[in-house]
Amino acid sequence: MSKPSAGIHSRVEAVRRFNRFYTQRIGVLEEGLLSSPFSLTEVRLLYELAHSPAVAARGASALALALGIDEGYLSRILRSFERHGLVRREASPADRRRSSLKLSAAGVKALDHLEARSCADVEAMLHPLGDVAQRALVDAMRDIEQALGGTPPAAPLLLRAPEAGDIGWVVHRHGVLYAREYGYNAEFESLVAEIASAFVRDFKPSRERCWIAERGGQIVGSVFLVQKSARVAKLRLLLVEPSARGSGLGAQLVDECVRFARRAGYHKLVLWTQSELLAARRIYERSGFSLVERKPHRSFGRDLVAETWQLQLSPER
Repeated sequence: MSKPSAGIHSRVEAVRRFNRFYTQRIGVLEEGLLSSPFSLTEVRLLYELAHSPAVAARGASALALALGIDEGYLSRILRSFERHGLVRREASPADRRRSSLKLSAAGVKALDHLEARSCADVEAMLHPLGDVAQRALVDAMRDIEQALGGTPPAAPLLLRAPEAGDIGWVVHRHGVLYAREYGYNAEFESLVAEIASAFVRDFKPSRERCWIAERGGQIVGSVFLVQKSARVAKLRLLLVEPSARGSGLGAQLVDECVRFARRAGYHKLVLWTQSELLAARRIYERSGFSLVERKPHRSFGRDLVAETWQLQLSPER
């Protein structure tokens, strides 16, 4: 057995201190959770009955296993729920010896009240923190859950305008990912920084846009649309984080550019890319872009083939 690291005891105490603080902060040590007559275990059971019908259909033993509690203790809670009309039992169609468990109408109403109260309490806890601190808190919670083997559900995708620090993120992630995946040197990161800087410096609100893709408080992609001329817009700096690839995000970002370019009155949308960026090329092709030029060049420490793609937005005159 390996010897414990020198800092393990202080880390154990830090975890215990956090547990004491957080359980007190959210009120799980109170006799009735959320100012209700239910304990924490009873609320968890109500939630499981509502949200895991397949488990509840297999009966009390399956519920005890899912919740990690003693079967005898669970049976006592279920009997209490039945006396108060919160739960009903039905014979399992697969095995008549087994009872399927379901919330009654009164049980659903009780759980709805608890969930509404829980949401209100969490919102009250988050509200004084402000947007940036809220995101940092949620990110830290997600990190804890993942580090301890949890699998947080996929959060909804948000496409938004850039906020403080986002332009720097775009430059940083382009530099990191293109160096790691394609071997591009600092010349590429410098080019990205120049494009991003020009966008901020010369931004034309009615003609240009940047979209930042965010999921669960984490940035997972970006794209820019800039003015090339009065009739031509240029799509630039499309990026999708590895964690979001295969989700359709790249196509969604390109579609946003196309829609905005049409609304802004552009006649044509163009872009410049490299032949080896196969995933991006497939997105452009599926979005209706056509390859119009290929040109070998030496850039970013590599021998490359540059490609120009374009999408006609309105009939040429």
